[in-house]
Amino acid sequence: MKILVIADSEEASLWDYYNRSRTEGVELIISCGDLKPEYLEFLATMVNVPVLFVRGNHDGVYDTRYPEGCIDIDDMIYEYKGFRILGLGGSMRYRQSKDMYTESEMTKRINSVLIKNMFAESFDILVTHAPVRNYGDMEDLPHHGFACFEKLLNTFRPSHMFYGHVHKEYGKFKRVLEHPSGTILINGSGHYTVDVEKKSRERIISSLFNAYKDNRRI
Repeated sequence: MKILVIADSEEASLWDYYNRSRTEGVELIISCGDLKPEYLEFLATMVNVPVLFVRGNHDGVYDTRYPEGCIDIDDMIYEYKGFRILGLGGSMRYRQSKDMYTESEMTKRINSVLIKNMFAESFDILVTHAPVRNYGDMEDLPHHGFACFEKLLNTFRPSHMFYGHVHKEYGKFKRVLEHPSGTILINGSGHYTVDVEKKSRERIISSLFNAYKDNRRI
């Protein structure tokens, strides 16, 4: 499945100067946060595919200006064309904000989702705003990744993780990384298009075994 991943900045090539050829073949759009609701709505209309999103640390506007026609996947596993997608938005807490979390709070969110889906299979894609700690994050607290994402990847081994928060203009920006679990980490800051294949049955069985072994808790 061809997925357009977006985050952090509204790009003129996809908005002011949109050309259908740039999104040809795209079957799904996933926003990793910090984007204007109007931008998400525009892409949902022009590309005419589902737009899934998680909230970034600057998306408080969504409380009063929801991105119409788009789907909030925060704190849930959403299924589309056989792909199971887990959404966990927000960043590390560096001040009081609805969309910022301590390590402990993010861990509780993860466990809440896992408990609600305890009889379901594994998931294929993890969508977050913040990165994994020590993989594409930065040393300042606002751009720290979450260590609990590491355990989540090692336990369930999704094929891909999409995130943002560390912008392209930052010195430590890396577009694509591979986690030791085998998960491909993609920073969608700006935009990036990727083809994702369904997890193999062997990979699903492996992740389910790891989840059972770890009691489905992170």
